[in-house]
Amino acid sequence: MGRKSLYLLIVGILAACYIYTPLPDNTEEPWKMMWLNTYQKTIAYLASFVELLGLNHFMDTFNTIMSVNDVPPTSDENVTVTETKFNNIPVRVYVPKRKSEALKRGVFYIHGGGWCLDSAASESYDQLSRWTADRLDAVVISTNYRLAPKHHFPTQFEDVYNALRWFLRKEVLAEYGVNPERVGVSGDSAGGNLAAAVTQQLLEDPDVKIKLKIQSLIYPALQTLDLDSPSYQENAQFPFLSKSFMVRFWSEYFTTDRSLEKAMFSNQHVPVESSHLFKFVNWSSLLPERFKKGHVYSSPRQGSSELAKKYPGFLDVRAAPLLADDSKLRSLPRTYVITCQYDVLRDDGLMYVTRLQNAGVRVTHNHVEDGFHGVVSFLDLRISHRMISQYISWLRENL
Repeated sequence: MGRKSLYLLIVGILAACYIYTPLPDNTEEPWKMMWLNTYQKTIAYLASFVELLGLNHFMDTFNTIMSVNDVPPTSDENVTVTETKFNNIPVRVYVPKRKSEALKRGVFYIHGGGWCLDSAASESYDQLSRWTADRLDAVVISTNYRLAPKHHFPTQFEDVYNALRWFLRKEVLAEYGVNPERVGVSGDSAGGNLAAAVTQQLLEDPDVKIKLKIQSLIYPALQTLDLDSPSYQENAQFPFLSKSFMVRFWSEYFTTDRSLEKAMFSNQHVPVESSHLFKFVNWSSLLPERFKKGHVYSSPRQGSSELAKKYPGFLDVRAAPLLADDSKLRSLPRTYVITCQYDVLRDDGLMYVTRLQNAGVRVTHNHVEDGFHGVVSFLDLRISHRMISQYISWLRENL
């Protein structure tokens, strides 16, 4: 074997090792998943290197590279797409061109990205909104919001809430031909967190007269207290959203102070004076038996009161909707929750389903046994299309 061939062999082996990712046996299209994971992993390594050099924040670099996939607000034969502002918050509006005398459904969608990444202009969110508008014959409002690390909680929550309140005004709904009795809110991941939070907040807002008919939460992040639940343990190294990546998202939502991230990762960030809140996220009593899988529950270790005083947001129900008491939950609208087996956030959704059901809320739970976090954004995968079809079908039947 010549020297050139040997070098090519070595490079090939190294490339294969870099690309190859162990995946569960029930994974559909595993090589596509590996390529997608390699793409994301490469961006993460590059963003880490730039941050290590002190040139830019990790999340800013990551978001800049991802924004290459943004698309302009282009109308097509089925949907008219425009951009405007709701109460100074940029939104993208999707209106189906299908002629109808009846008022349309309204869907207010909140994108994911760990409160740090992405926008309504992302190709995947643009496509999801187009499909929803066309197949559901609904007006879709896909909202933006200011991102960390430049902006921290409660900015993201307030941006989304202010845009939603604007949309729920009678004159705005009338302008877009939306039936005020058929409006719902939806979001994925961090967007699911914000969707759950604003839906709860609306219950306490006397100025908003129009009520949401449904909320739809796609693998939502719902609690900051216990970051060592079975799903965090089982999927700590799973592609697309590892435990370390999710913990960084959570901490960046509140501060750029990395000491909070360190405390969260070791699950010792909740001070003793807030330990009463653990009853709302006690997975030993809230998870169905099959998801406990022999895990033994132990209360998270007590953290520093100083961190909680400096960054009280991580104990705020607007950031962690699972902390809402039952009296608030029982007033929530009909709910759809998607959880994925291979997702650190799986148990957040499962616990919310249990608590909503216990509070008497009508809940439809779609658990995807071969699903993983972020799947609805990977439109090249067949599983993505199945989940989106199930999501739109539920909206059609319930909104």
